[in-house]
Amino acid sequence: MSVLAASIGEQGFPRPPEPGLTPADVITRAEAIAATLVERQQETEDRTFYASDTHEVFAKAGFYRILVPRRFGGYEFGVDTFMRVSMALTRGCPSTGWMYTLGAAHALAVATMFPERTQEEIFAAGDFICPATVMPAGTAERADDGSWVINGTWSYCSGSPYATHFLGHALVSRADGEPTPMMFIAPRSEWRRLDDWGQQLGLRGSGSHSITIDNGRVPDHFTLDGHMSEFSVADSAPGLRLHRNPEYGGGPLSFMNLESAVLAVGIARGALDAYEDLMRTRTTLFPPVVPRTHDPDYQFWYGEAAGLIATAEAAILNATQQWQEACARGPATFTREFEMRVATICRQVVELSWRAVEQHLLPTAGSSAVRRGQRLERVWRDMSMLHTHAGFTVFLAAKAQRELAKARFDIEEVPR
Repeated sequence: MSVLAASIGEQGFPRPPEPGLTPADVITRAEAIAATLVERQQETEDRTFYASDTHEVFAKAGFYRILVPRRFGGYEFGVDTFMRVSMALTRGCPSTGWMYTLGAAHALAVATMFPERTQEEIFAAGDFICPATVMPAGTAERADDGSWVINGTWSYCSGSPYATHFLGHALVSRADGEPTPMMFIAPRSEWRRLDDWGQQLGLRGSGSHSITIDNGRVPDHFTLDGHMSEFSVADSAPGLRLHRNPEYGGGPLSFMNLESAVLAVGIARGALDAYEDLMRTRTTLFPPVVPRTHDPDYQFWYGEAAGLIATAEAAILNATQQWQEACARGPATFTREFEMRVATICRQVVELSWRAVEQHLLPTAGSSAVRRGQRLERVWRDMSMLHTHAGFTVFLAAKAQRELAKARFDIEEVPR
């Protein structure tokens, strides 16, 4: 159990479906379920999201309540448990792991940033699935009753097929006429999912459809000024006061980077599993023809990739631990420098995972192992798609490093 979950009082809290469930139990369940996802990867891609029976299994296993506060019937097991569950599921099926992670992860952000009244309404059902996008789009206009009328379409909403809510950013015209982002949560009744996913290079089963809102109504207490990536827990962390749990006082930006990097590790571990199967079942091409497990070259390629992936896994788990320890020290720990340091670790985690697949596993697996529909072929497509994500291509690949240096040396942005 995480350092924060152990300190939570039970008095007056609604009981979750399985009061005796432990973090170890839920991780074991994830690993067992992940093994069943391997053979369903093609159907998941064809459907563009994981099956309804998989969704029901996830719900029954408690996956959608891992980060939901105990006050609202969640398990509140902590970020470390969530990361291990995400890694396990992604290892079995990258699309399924991606869709689950980016749907369930935002319970933490909501429980951190929004006030008690909002959380009571949003977490009322217990299970919480909420895709989020960081790109501001659409518009929000104040209605006569004080609520907001939202219009727009938001792309790449991973987790939308079974979502209970959507967390997005709309542009609002303030008094000076300048449009600024406003964060909002829209219940499922206020939006619809478009059938526009599945033609991309990879992650075709990740449920990353667009969400559109036509004159949707959102109450004022379902909104926050500004952008989620710029939310400062040092200035305000309602969840920390409400739940008395340090992890509801952690930085949303650094947590977003952690969840992204753990997906890369899970995908790479799945690639290594596929390569190991080839090692055990295939032979070398040239004399002396021996099982690949006995060939020095294949032994080296496997060992090199395994070492890179193990290092990436150790790094993401350590970064998660650093994040939790920072929570325990208090919101003031989440300085810009700390947030960017976590981001640069996540950058290296992604690069190590990609290097293992792209430089060692894919080139040496053999052309028959990368035919359409083969596991390694799918993993390569999925990891390639991961590299097109703005969080990796723009933020982790370049901006995070510059921001870390500027924070360390106290450099202000120079106006252009």
